Amino acid sequence: MLEAERIGWGASGRNGGQAIAGFGCGEAKLEALVGFEDARRMFDLSREGLHWLRERIRKHDIACDWRDGHATVPIKPRQQRETQAAVEDFATRYDYPVQWWDREKLRDQLASDRYLGALYDPNSGHLHPLEYALGLARAAMAAGAVIFEHSRVTQLVRGDKPVFRTAVGEVRCDFAILAGNALVQGIAPELDTKIMPVGTYIGATVPLGEARANALIRNDMAVADTNWALDYFRRSRDHRLLFGGRASYSTLPPPNLRGTMTRRMRRVFPQLADVQIEYVWGGYIDISLNRAPHFGRLTPNVYFAQGFSGHGVIATGLAGKLMSEAIRGQSERLDLFAKIQHHPFPGGRALRTPMLVAAMAWYKLRDALW
Repeated sequence: MLEAERIGWGASGRNGGQAIAGFGCGEAKLEALVGFEDARRMFDLSREGLHWLRERIRKHDIACDWRDGHATVPIKPRQQRETQAAVEDFATRYDYPVQWWDREKLRDQLASDRYLGALYDPNSGHLHPLEYALGLARAAMAAGAVIFEHSRVTQLVRGDKPVFRTAVGEVRCDFAILAGNALVQGIAPELDTKIMPVGTYIGATVPLGEARANALIRNDMAVADTNWALDYFRRSRDHRLLFGGRASYSTLPPPNLRGTMTRRMRRVFPQLADVQIEYVWGGYIDISLNRAPHFGRLTPNVYFAQGFSGHGVIATGLAGKLMSEAIRGQSERLDLFAKIQHHPFPGGRALRTPMLVAAMAWYKLRDALW
């Protein structure tokens, strides 16, 4: 394995830690892309991915603070109607046990008046992403994998024996896998055009103390709202609130990030008016144009997985499992994802970022107005 920086340096170590069944595009979009039958099969694979994640934690004794429970919370009446419909859809068409919590029931667990209810998923949850990534790396090395950090790939030479070239050496292999997501640039140009790097950011409060932290989210679930430019948050082991959001589609870091995250946090939890954010960080996720996962092959022996669109904690492990099956000659489940048509972002290299920024401004306005 070749890693440009250190294991967990990218989204694998910096993400919000929310492990949510399904994919970034949502089930309705996936049905529009491939039809209900295949969308259901993909969703069931996501459920398998959640099972595998839990099993890896157990099997390899990874101390990553796994906690059960995730709430998707609407803010506007339109979002409430859509979320309630999703609860019904999961139950009747996907055989997936989620619950609708009205505002009063949600308030019993979440100390905020901002939301109108919740789709509560007891099977999804959250974890410490860097500890999970490092635990997987240790397990892989124990199984015989060799990891080279600080080994940025500069070129992939395709052929019967693909070759990864770096500044100081090269690796020749039978099968190649591209799994760098937003950070793989220039290695496979036909993939670059089909994802966009999006900055997302997280703030960690000062330690709140056990009682005050528990009072914010009593059942220790993870929470994400339904806005296009969403807020997401959870508690940490050391009794901080980890509050994420403030996506940047321009690739430029937002000004006064600490102040911005503090204001967003206090909009949800005004009772934290006296609490400061001690740490802030961010990084890039990759989104596809349709927000659906993009898995497949470039050649018979070069595989790739990208387009996780904010749902990578489960889907990355799923992609690895499916690619390993395909390399062993069982490609049916990986090939299922090849049915999703992926198109380049419009505008080419010069205009695609400004066009995406303009589109996101529209969605933010939509969230604000109705």
